[in-house]
Amino acid sequence: MATSETDHQHKGHYLGTEIDETWWKRYRKNKFFARGNGEYWFDDKAFYFRRYLTKQPLIIPFANVTELKTGKSHAGRWQWRSVVVKFIWQQDGLSLSSGFVVGRDQQETERVMNQIRHLIG
Repeated sequence: MATSETDHQHKGHYLGTEIDETWWKRYRKNKFFARGNGEYWFDDKAFYFRRYLTKQPLIIPFANVTELKTGKSHAGRWQWRSVVVKFIWQQDGLSLSSGFVVGRDQQETERVMNQIRHLIG
């Protein structure tokens, strides 16, 4: 079941995308380099994140995702009060890890992760 972008946007934060889960190796293509606050949503095909003041969202196709992880840091940034959701995925022949804050607390983050895990399969 696909949802439209305007139906289920939620505030979040993008921390960056690492290559091979190494914090100092940042993926720079397709506008994945710039970090920032914005809004995220997802449908049955992909996870989308649009940073504020940009038009095009970052897109992580669920078909490319191999794992979903959590942590307290990502791409050299620590999150003391929030949990970071890390999408481990393949793109351009690389193993990538993209980090997002998708909830205000652990419970909200787990709810979102469970919904995404269901879509990844």
